[in-house]
Amino acid sequence: MKTVVFDLDGTLADTSGDLIAAANMCFREMGAGDLLDASRDAGTALRGGRAMLRLGMERLDRAGDEETIDAYYPKLLAAYARDIDRHTVLYDGAMAAVARLKGAGYRVAICTNKPEGLADTLLTRLGVRDAFDAMLGADTLAVRKPDPEHLFETARRAGGDPAQCILIGDSDTDRNTAQAAGVPCVLVTFGPAGGDMSALEPEALLDHFDDLDRIVADLIGTAA
Repeated sequence: MKTVVFDLDGTLADTSGDLIAAANMCFREMGAGDLLDASRDAGTALRGGRAMLRLGMERLDRAGDEETIDAYYPKLLAAYARDIDRHTVLYDGAMAAVARLKGAGYRVAICTNKPEGLADTLLTRLGVRDAFDAMLGADTLAVRKPDPEHLFETARRAGGDPAQCILIGDSDTDRNTAQAAGVPCVLVTFGPAGGDMSALEPEALLDHFDDLDRIVADLIGTAA
């Protein structure tokens, strides 16, 4: 069984607004005010909580203050969990593409470096959790992307053959994961870092989810 595996943040959904809001709560608690901006810093937001805290520390001329970052990371996660879907939106055509792939016989799954509990909560609140055959987060296993085992186990739990999967993502982490796994990678161009994706030389670039079915069939063949 062939499996189409998706990253979550920046691939299926734009989660940057809620992530930045959680980070800014931390900076306000520090007495620094809102240090991140949704339009300017979305790319950093989609790289995770610690990346946002590090950027804020740099803007406070406190680069390398890992002690503060470690102290505030749990607070960021708690703030994010409380308000996880206020600004988050699924990208245009994402779930229609998932439905078409399932209808064509592919397994579909999510492999994300977001903590599993947060990913499950977000997908549930967005009303799409049941659309996926499996979902693995950063803490589901002892390893995470770019370790290929994170991807392989996602395919297995979806009921697929790990050797016959494809990863749809939005970052160098996704590219490196697929490369280590020896499977094709498709990188989306509609996220905050979309203009940089071609430099990573994926097997394909995705400008809109309307094109995903054709790209998947071209790279791993039809599901049947």
